[in-house]
Amino acid sequence: MTEKTRRILVVEDDLSILTGLSMNLRFEGYEVLQAQDGRTGLARALDDAPDLMVLDLMLPEMNGYEVLKELRQRGRDTPVVVLSAKGMETDKILGLNLGADDYVVKPFGLQELLARIKAVLRRRYPTAGAAAAPVTFGDVSVDMAARTVSRDGKPVELTAQEFKLLAHFLAHPGRTFTREELLSGAWGYHYEGSARTVDNFMRQLRLKFEPDPEEPRHFLTVRGLGYRFER
Repeated sequence: MTEKTRRILVVEDDLSILTGLSMNLRFEGYEVLQAQDGRTGLARALDDAPDLMVLDLMLPEMNGYEVLKELRQRGRDTPVVVLSAKGMETDKILGLNLGADDYVVKPFGLQELLARIKAVLRRRYPTAGAAAAPVTFGDVSVDMAARTVSRDGKPVELTAQEFKLLAHFLAHPGRTFTREELLSGAWGYHYEGSARTVDNFMRQLRLKFEPDPEEPRHFLTVRGLGYRFER
């Protein structure tokens, strides 16, 4: 995937800004997703996995700060460019401390905003246009771009959902997730199944990747909390 084909989610309640920015982003070659309130924006960020989000702060349903905080608490590291009329230094510091990658104050110059978006994408995806190195642990190798997995040089078949759960763990090694956080992060914001679903999928990952599934080294149970992945 190159920079020109990345997917950008624009969360903005001002229809004129939303329409104009979306049009220009599409002209630049990006795929554009839209939302006009914070709750919908958060759902799309979790479910559609955009490569970057442009996030207004003054939104109905949930404000931008709440969206950003919730996104990070759910383990998502989606790059976020905040777009806001709130230009005080304290506002910028709060946004950056909550996990924003950049902060652009309204009114803004379109070319400056596009340049900032490109800069954030370059920082986050420095290997754009080149093959990224596979992610490895133990005797397992995962090609994230091709969505293929091998163990000791032999291909391992995974369902789409098993791969999503694996990818979520690989993106956050050493972090403990509750079952609910894993459901949100790997299944999606609107998933309504039982949290015990996670247990079944963890069992499958252990069977496919652990030297001894009964004594796991990588996919660990954290008693009373949830699960953690260790390389």
